[in-house]
Amino acid sequence: MSELRIIDPHQHFWKLDAPQGYPWLQKRPLGPSVAGDLARIAHDYLIDDYLADTAGFNVVKSVHVEAIARDPVAETAWLQGLADRHGFPHGAVVRASLHQPDVESELERQTQFAIVRGVRDILNWHKNPAVSYIERSDLLTDPAWLRGFALLKKFNLSFDMQLYPLQMMDAAAVARRHPDVPVILNHAGMPVDRDVESLEHWRKGMRALAACDNVTVKVSGLGMVDWNWTTESIRPFVLETIDIFGVDRSMFASNFPVDQIYSDFATLYRAFFEITEQFSPSEKAKLFHDNAERVYRL
Repeated sequence: MSELRIIDPHQHFWKLDAPQGYPWLQKRPLGPSVAGDLARIAHDYLIDDYLADTAGFNVVKSVHVEAIARDPVAETAWLQGLADRHGFPHGAVVRASLHQPDVESELERQTQFAIVRGVRDILNWHKNPAVSYIERSDLLTDPAWLRGFALLKKFNLSFDMQLYPLQMMDAAAVARRHPDVPVILNHAGMPVDRDVESLEHWRKGMRALAACDNVTVKVSGLGMVDWNWTTESIRPFVLETIDIFGVDRSMFASNFPVDQIYSDFATLYRAFFEITEQFSPSEKAKLFHDNAERVYRL
């Protein structure tokens, strides 16, 4: 077993026949996805599956990130039950649509559960509809959405920010406007486009977000934008992300079981270990454990 203690701050559980429902995994036939072949993960994924996938690694805690359930509050109630029985997960980032007029009551219902640490409202919009998660391009500047975001401080919640590079400048403006709301950028900013101009947009956006002291980043989900990834293909993105944000505001995460489409857990974490081989023991502790513990209050 790897002796390095690991907190996995981005993983999912789902039970397809549970009351909360997961339409994106349950519809038949499964449609195309920016993530790839969903058939590989369109089945129950529970505690025993996760423990089997992480066997051989010293994963001591995890944070569940909402899995696009039909009923987000029912999902959180189910997760609280898992945590009460099994210990895992140790924290949860729940779903809330911040632009909805009833978002405050939604947050009140979500925060009745002790496991809740933050909110995710997926923002990925792209000019190519095939890779967009949502239909609206303007949420980050929408007054209703911004009013919902402002409520996060009241409920002592962080925000998991999942978007694409061209949205990062607007996202940085939101982070600057709300310095007391912790923001966690998901999946290294999802550099889905790899031409020179698009990569420069990614770098500029990452720097703008990193200039906000309340923003941290999860190095995760790189398989979603590089289905046939190798250690060498993700190395530049891992190292540049850590260089931009620093070792105190970066953390590794698995994105399992979604990233199981592209590799097993051992292959993924061995790649992270190899890429950070020259980092000091204290730096590795921050990247793999300490930062997640601090940011998600575990």
